Amino acid sequence: MTDSFIRLSRRHFGQLALAAAASAALPRLSFADNPSDTPLHGISAFGDLKYPVGYTHFDYASLDAPKGGRFTFTVPSWFFNQSPDTFDTFNTLVLQGNAPPRMEMLYEGLMLSTLDEPDALYGLLAKSVAVSADGNRFTFRLRPEARFSTGAAVTAADVVFSYETLKTDGHPAMAIQLVEVTEVAAEDERTVRIVFSGRQTVVSALAALSMPIVPAAFFADRPFTQGGFEAIPGSGAWEVGRFVGGRFIEYEKRADYWGRDMPFAKGLGHFQTIRVECFRDRQASLEAFKKGDVTYREEFTTRAWASEYNFPAIQDGRVKRDILPGEKWPNFQCWALNQRRAQFADARVRRAINLCFDFEWTNANLLFGLRQHSQSPFVLSDYVATGAPSPEELAILEPLRADLPAEVFGEVWTQPVTDASGRDRRTLREASELLTAAGWTRRGSSLIDAAGQPFRLEYLLNDPEQGRVYGKMVENMKLLGIDATMRVVDAAQYQDRLSRFDFDMILCRFGFNGTPTREGLSIFFGSQARDRQGSYNYPGMASPAVDKLLDRIGEAKSRDELTLVMRVLDRVLRWRLDWIPNIHAEGHASAWWDMFGMAPTMPDYGFPVEQLWWYDESKARAAGRA
Repeated sequence: MTDSFIRLSRRHFGQLALAAAASAALPRLSFADNPSDTPLHGISAFGDLKYPVGYTHFDYASLDAPKGGRFTFTVPSWFFNQSPDTFDTFNTLVLQGNAPPRMEMLYEGLMLSTLDEPDALYGLLAKSVAVSADGNRFTFRLRPEARFSTGAAVTAADVVFSYETLKTDGHPAMAIQLVEVTEVAAEDERTVRIVFSGRQTVVSALAALSMPIVPAAFFADRPFTQGGFEAIPGSGAWEVGRFVGGRFIEYEKRADYWGRDMPFAKGLGHFQTIRVECFRDRQASLEAFKKGDVTYREEFTTRAWASEYNFPAIQDGRVKRDILPGEKWPNFQCWALNQRRAQFADARVRRAINLCFDFEWTNANLLFGLRQHSQSPFVLSDYVATGAPSPEELAILEPLRADLPAEVFGEVWTQPVTDASGRDRRTLREASELLTAAGWTRRGSSLIDAAGQPFRLEYLLNDPEQGRVYGKMVENMKLLGIDATMRVVDAAQYQDRLSRFDFDMILCRFGFNGTPTREGLSIFFGSQARDRQGSYNYPGMASPAVDKLLDRIGEAKSRDELTLVMRVLDRVLRWRLDWIPNIHAEGHASAWWDMFGMAPTMPDYGFPVEQLWWYDESKARAAGRA
């Protein structure tokens, strides 16, 4: 099947998948045992840095790879207000409009995260950072070499402008990160101070240190939220080249990039041109790949992967296909039933709707056996709970008992297993009983509530393929008396309706990072994000117990403690079923024209092939692509 996959950039903007506001006491920061107010080259949540002072390059860099060539693809992931299907603005820093994917490559932050560590940050625009003893003040010294694409130096004034403006007018995924930032001040032209309230957590403080920095002068005569096709200048290695609005965009490697010889850039970003193609139709996208107009493709549609990758270029070896290993982060693919609408507020209703999905039949008949039934929102990570709560987990759960489903204290919730008939009478009977217990009664062929209003559900889709995969589920809902329908809308309308929470049911896929934060989880699960347009709390959930668990996550002083509390959160989320776990794959089903070189292994916390692979002229010539 096809899933929407939103991942927020690690390398360029830190851990922006991890965003929202909350409050908790800040544990003392431990940055690799460095004393306070001492300039540091890098920092991490639990004091573990892989790369020492004076590091020359990251281990996943390919120093001898040739430069040049072109990489053309349809994106497997996108960030902020970006759309993989179309674009009408270059401003990816705000909620408004649809920006082209990979626009974030134009921008850099004070620090950057690596692809082989879960939460470490190293200086990017900043040469060093000094942290106060209480962990509330971060003082950055900017690199004198740092330049915007305009040629102007990156100054402390630009940092102040960027942080202050993103906090008020930026995309919610960035603005929420900055809630606990109380001051951003320039001490001199190259020194800037960022001060937090004291309510931030260790990891959330780190996540706020990689905001994109833009030139204040550019906005002297224009609003920050302005759209259009004039790119906001950045300090990154890439600039906008050719484009046709809504169809394609090319990013060109800047010859004058200030950081090209810096350790954080060596052996990375090998292509001269990265071209992103936008298609409104999945089949048209696949046909473009078959012709060679697109040269890399990650396939999310199981039917296509099983039956449509047998064209001549595959058979003669000019195109390669493989399942590339997945990363070490939670794989989150879930349904959201919008609890802002009364019919979905009862957890029994959500359980009943999930029982209408016959995974065993769907996987065998429609998904070619290529998917697994997800038991958790955090599947494939260390944060998945198993069995009954341990004594350590019970110690966390007991104070929250009054606000938790009683089942949380027993065996963890697991997915139903059907008879694979597509219409399992046992599971449908259980679903009917749950609906009755929730106050719905059958009148003829319809379910009605106490006021006589029928139960209606519209499953909102942005890809017709979901209709094929989940059509049987909708049929089962109708058998129970639910007036269930599917509606496919275009990309712009879909994104607009999600931003305004104007839907009954949707399916989403997100990528969390290796070290989830309270702030990042709050934007999905926290009460404060419930009514904030642009947040990812699509179910509209609000639970004091969940909020307290998010605070405990923020207070974690070690990775072991973080893992413990995350497993407790997993137990609670799985019995609440605000987000209903769906399905997952074990890796990346990828195909590419055999014209690229690549390292033998991939990093653990990200795999942006457009930055790690390179053009191999001899291979391209053999494949007829030179």
